[in-house]
Amino acid sequence: MLPETTEVLIVGAGPTGMALSIVLHQAGVDHVLIDRLEEGLQTSRAGVIHAQTLETLEPLGVTQRLSELALKLQNFTIRDRNRALLNLDFSKLPSRHPYLMMLPQNLTEQVFAERSAALGGVIHRSIEAKAVVQDADGAHVTVIENGRQKLISARYVVGADGMHSLVRRSTGIEFDGAAYDASFVLADVRLDWPVGPTEVSLFFAPAGLVVVAPLPDGSYRVVATMDDAPENPAVTDIHALLDSRGPTKKRTRVLELVWSSRFRVHHRLVRSYRKDRLFLIGDAAHVHSPAGGQGMNTGIIDAVVLGQLLGDVVNGVRPETALDLYETLRRPAAQEVLELAGMMTEMALSRNSVKRFVRNLVLSALNLTPFLKRRIALKLSGLSRASLARLPAPSRQPGPAAQTKPAAEPGLKRVA
Repeated sequence: MLPETTEVLIVGAGPTGMALSIVLHQAGVDHVLIDRLEEGLQTSRAGVIHAQTLETLEPLGVTQRLSELALKLQNFTIRDRNRALLNLDFSKLPSRHPYLMMLPQNLTEQVFAERSAALGGVIHRSIEAKAVVQDADGAHVTVIENGRQKLISARYVVGADGMHSLVRRSTGIEFDGAAYDASFVLADVRLDWPVGPTEVSLFFAPAGLVVVAPLPDGSYRVVATMDDAPENPAVTDIHALLDSRGPTKKRTRVLELVWSSRFRVHHRLVRSYRKDRLFLIGDAAHVHSPAGGQGMNTGIIDAVVLGQLLGDVVNGVRPETALDLYETLRRPAAQEVLELAGMMTEMALSRNSVKRFVRNLVLSALNLTPFLKRRIALKLSGLSRASLARLPAPSRQPGPAAQTKPAAEPGLKRVA
């Protein structure tokens, strides 16, 4: 049964919504997680989990299972056709997870769903939120369940409902930014790939960018810009993209197309992460180019930080004013991610021969500078933003509200 009242209502059961739900379960906070889809996505979408995200996920009890399913890579290389411009070695990261964890998003979501279920969680599916309002007593969400309207009242509502977020529209918060001119192609394919399965490769070419990343099942993720891409790119389209942008010494062969899609990419950031009792996480708050694989990672960390704050406030460990810390920490992190992804995309999309020459010269010089290479790896891994995922210690002891809540699971730790 779908409850009519709850402390926290989460709209959207993607990886960010589920991560938030797990944190709230561990804090003993009553909450409801809804999603309009009948089942989780079966396509892979996001494909990399970075070191800082894995460290943030450790207290949630999912990191070991993710590790068992994933492919771990240590090399990220920016190339101009056959020429390697910049090689980054992630094995030297100051982290318990010194690698790029390659795992399709549908498997990440599966691990999160299994963990949530183990904690007694339920994802209420085929529930569509239609309206969100708030007053002095709380927030109220009108949903459609089995064709009938129902009202859910909550102390707080969190929008984990993507770029077209209903919760964000209900807040009236501006979503500043614009769309990139080019469309993007996303595909999982089986390849005869000259570079091999040991690195994530970002190729620059006058025709546009293409990213090729190995996945655990032996297939490869391909992300590329493409003018007027078809809705479902075919094998011939993927061949053409790799031929015009990838290595030339040996021709790449596409052996099988597992799935493909077309999407438009925006670079946008909300002016505020909160409007009174309504909060925004993940793509509802920030969207950007897939360059660097930062989107899902940033959203998951949003969810963990907000979940810890909500848990502390509901349990009387922090005052309600502490919820302002969420925006204080996470909006600057998203701003940095947008700048990083935007810079990589602009460099890759340059068609001016002089600018490409200068770009390649700069990247080649960076490749000879270990200190700067380390800084870039820290940015891509998210470790340079670790302080923006770390809450200060609470200034008060748990109040009466906390004493009535179930204890958190043994081993639950703060994000460090």
